[in-house]
Amino acid sequence: MPNRVLRLPAVLERTGYSRSRLYARISDGLFPRPVSLGPRVAAWPEHEVDAVIAAHIRAVTDTELVQLVADIHRRRPTFGLGAGAGALVDGTPGSPAA
Repeated sequence: MPNRVLRLPAVLERTGYSRSRLYARISDGLFPRPVSLGPRVAAWPEHEVDAVIAAHIRAVTDTELVQLVADIHRRRPTFGLGAGAGALVDGTPGSPAA
């Protein structure tokens, strides 16, 4: 799976949220925080955005979505370290890497 990041306009397009709604959802723990790519650059890992969208398609509750986002944030420090560390496959936290 390629490691792509999405800048704000791409995230807004994919989710259909306005900028203020996106940041309100981040504040409420319903959407992952962006990662810093530099002093004035932030973006979202594409797989994290896809996981949240997949959760919405599955009609998860806000409580489940908060847990998913917490799992996403918890796995970030080990992302890309191999053997499924921090893997999110099809939006399922802890799924083995395909």
